[in-house]
Amino acid sequence: MFDIGWLNILFDMQFDVMAVVAVLAFATIVTLGLPYAERSALNDRMKAVAERREELRRKHHEALAKRGQLRTAPVSFMKQTVERLKLTNILESPDTKEKLMRAGYRGQAPLIAFLFFRFVMPFIVFAIALTYLFLVAHLQWSGLMKFGAALAAALFGFYVPDLFVSNVTQRRQESIMRAFPDALDLLLICVESGMSIESAFTRVASEIGTQSVELAEEFGLTTAELSYLPDRRQAFDNLARRCGHSGVKAVAAALNQAEKYGTPLGQALRVCAQENRELRMQEAEKKAAALPAKLTVPMIVFFLPCLFVVILGPAIMKVMHAF
Repeated sequence: MFDIGWLNILFDMQFDVMAVVAVLAFATIVTLGLPYAERSALNDRMKAVAERREELRRKHHEALAKRGQLRTAPVSFMKQTVERLKLTNILESPDTKEKLMRAGYRGQAPLIAFLFFRFVMPFIVFAIALTYLFLVAHLQWSGLMKFGAALAAALFGFYVPDLFVSNVTQRRQESIMRAFPDALDLLLICVESGMSIESAFTRVASEIGTQSVELAEEFGLTTAELSYLPDRRQAFDNLARRCGHSGVKAVAAALNQAEKYGTPLGQALRVCAQENRELRMQEAEKKAAALPAKLTVPMIVFFLPCLFVVILGPAIMKVMHAF
């Protein structure tokens, strides 16, 4: 009787209608409620991302401000030494300011510090080399040979500031070019949305700062130069000269051409963004292709001896035990 009662309930028309209505109502509630739940989770995630982005942007701006403070205040002792000895006329080359500009050092203070260290470093390296050769290292050399080696070290010390500036320039260019294709995409979006080139540079500089402080700084300087320079093309040329990279130079040339002939900026930026993205991919492929050659020496030095020990060790032990 119990089983028959359940069968009667299951085949009851009223019960079946109520069950179907309940299932449909539950499905409707789930269908309408899930998007709101997902939207709430998405809003929370976007809010967390925005807070993290603002935190990173604040840290980068603080670091950038500290770097700017270090650049603007020349050391009085260095300045007096350079002025008294007239090192500007002796040690400054025609492209010294441009090299420092590519490294991110602008103004008179970095130039004075560079000339001061170019003058001082040979004497410092010479004194260190003499101390090492005559007092620390017990080499079977004559005094004349040691003195000649110290002079060679002093000559090397003259180029130490140039090596430092070159390393800083290389790291700066790598940081700029890693973020430059993405910056061009953002610039393209801003230009095609109807913004002027000055507003686009300002917007991209504020957004790209979390990825590359150097590129944000360069875009900010370009925005300032676009505001006060009489010729806008000079601002783009200055951007290319400060960055010193072929990709940035191509973009500056395209912007100058668009400014001169009135061609659409969006098309030029789209082509330049594609070219810079391909350049970045080529650099990555070049590094990946050079990896096997770089791993050859570590494999020979570290892996092969261990492999020989594991393979030949038991055989050598058996031979030694046999004899």
